[in-house]
Amino acid sequence: MSEGERNVPGTEASSNDKLLFLRENMVHLTNQLSMPIIEVALVVSKYIRVVLDSLQKAATEEGEELPKILLNPLPSDSPQSETISGIDSFPLEKLIERVDQDRMDILDTLIRTILNESQLEFVSALQEFRNWEFEIRKQLSEVSTPGGLFSPLSLDDDF
Repeated sequence: MSEGERNVPGTEASSNDKLLFLRENMVHLTNQLSMPIIEVALVVSKYIRVVLDSLQKAATEEGEELPKILLNPLPSDSPQSETISGIDSFPLEKLIERVDQDRMDILDTLIRTILNESQLEFVSALQEFRNWEFEIRKQLSEVSTPGGLFSPLSLDDDF
């Protein structure tokens, strides 16, 4: 294995190592492909839905309830981000037609592979996806035209 090459952490690795690997790879891929906000949002929302559904099913089978913090998006500090500037008036069908399915499939495959091979705990994975969702929502709050949805996702160095 070369110095820059890393494998998916095994099942015995710590949850933190698995999460770090997931985040690093997602950040690297989204930056490398200059993935638009809308594409990252669609993939992340898919995984939030899939993981949350699995957790809710398991909780129901065990007669338990999931904590509210997992069920809902992270709260925003800014009231502006709660009202996404006119985004609901954008022509959704036309926007969806313009996304790059191949790029989204690559991100989807990366996430699925890391989740499956590392057997990352779904609670940890959901918390990570909620962090991504928070960053996406912040950037969506600044979008004022449909073209803005296709701006590359911009993540701070300390994300």
